[in-house]
Amino acid sequence: MKDFLLAARPLIADFVSVLIFMGVTLATHNPFLATGIAMAAGLAQVLWLLATRRPVGVMQWVGLGLVAVSGTATLLSHDPRFMMFKPTLIYAIVGAAMLKPGWMLHYMPPIVRERVGERSIVGWGYAWSALMFATGVLNAAAAMDGDVTRWGLIMTIAPLASKAVLFLLQYASIHRAIRRSLMASAEVKQRQQHRNGHGADHDCQGDDAGHEGRVAPHLA
Repeated sequence: MKDFLLAARPLIADFVSVLIFMGVTLATHNPFLATGIAMAAGLAQVLWLLATRRPVGVMQWVGLGLVAVSGTATLLSHDPRFMMFKPTLIYAIVGAAMLKPGWMLHYMPPIVRERVGERSIVGWGYAWSALMFATGVLNAAAAMDGDVTRWGLIMTIAPLASKAVLFLLQYASIHRAIRRSLMASAEVKQRQQHRNGHGADHDCQGDDAGHEGRVAPHLA
């Protein structure tokens, strides 16, 4: 779970940026002030990681670059849509990265890798990729008219809700697959023990018969 959260850090950082941009805009009715604050927040995140000697991933540098470019374009053009379109680029980059087959295997616990088929996990990886692209398209559509309030509401509710639904579906599917695998293994083990028990009884009966055969002449 820790590794998965680290991998999702670019999306989390972008979501925080969206919240800052929308919150400041709603409070001040000044999207350009919100842009400056969002740019400063993005830079502060990276500087904090550097100051605490924590690794700064490639996607975080890309995110900071996109914040700088889209924020500068917004300030120069006085058009907030440049800043509003930025999440679409983030989601497109993350979605493209998730097209790599089996990327999710690295974030799965051992029991999942042992009990769930690789094809199923690869399929869920593609499902997450599709969700990233779909969220990017939704963001672009919401940002078209430049309505910061409507865009902010959509992009704070829809991404969280869709990810929660997909996560629950994946969890239920994997949990069911693990349960079936454990039940099948237990059944095979029980059959093996039953077969071994019958074999032992048969051997005991054979030994008893042989013993009786050896004792009978002496009794006669």
